[in-house]
Amino acid sequence: MKKYFLLYIFVCLTIWSCGDTTIPKNNTSKQTTTTIEKTANPSTTATATDKKKKVVFFGDSLTAAYGLDEDQGFTSLIQKKIDSLDLDYEVVNAGLSGETTAGGNSRIDWILKQPIDIFILELGGNDGLRGIDPDASFKNLQSIINKVKAKYPAAKIVLAGMEAPPNMGDDFTSEFRAMFPKLAKANNTALIPFLLDSVGGIPELNQPDGIHPTAKGHQIVAETIWKVLKEVL
Repeated sequence: MKKYFLLYIFVCLTIWSCGDTTIPKNNTSKQTTTTIEKTANPSTTATATDKKKKVVFFGDSLTAAYGLDEDQGFTSLIQKKIDSLDLDYEVVNAGLSGETTAGGNSRIDWILKQPIDIFILELGGNDGLRGIDPDASFKNLQSIINKVKAKYPAAKIVLAGMEAPPNMGDDFTSEFRAMFPKLAKANNTALIPFLLDSVGGIPELNQPDGIHPTAKGHQIVAETIWKVLKEVL
């Protein structure tokens, strides 16, 4: 597993060093989760789904299911699990490719215009790739959590952990890794230790860019998330 993870990190750094990894939103023909544009618009006509509790995934290209149809991404797979159990929740995909913790901290105010019952925070991976000071990332993530709690005190929060590339040095990678459990403990939130567990660095589970999971990879990520989220639900 360590060998695969190091391979994953090497590929990530190689691609990132060749240019900006910011990626446009997907163009999809199918839609099984609700887009953030629809749910955040106060003028949207009320539907039956508006009465359901909202599970908002707030993240980067991993959440946005880059390179796949939306129904292949882990947010849609989570919605299918919820529906199969006849639970009264609607999943909202608020993923934005290329997002950093700083960008997320700026964007969160707009996201909070809609109701939120469960908030999954999936940011930090791009910070790690860019070598952003973990202290700054920590403060941005804490600010996002603070804003969610202030607007929706009853909302449950789940934090998704990530890993930093090893070439940043032991101090950086250790501090980055520790940031997520530290935040989870300080805020009494649920924690997914490593979102890409059993996927990162495994070629057959990632697209040709070596960064974004394939449909099969997203299935594994969905299972990793579900282990934690089912208890929150």
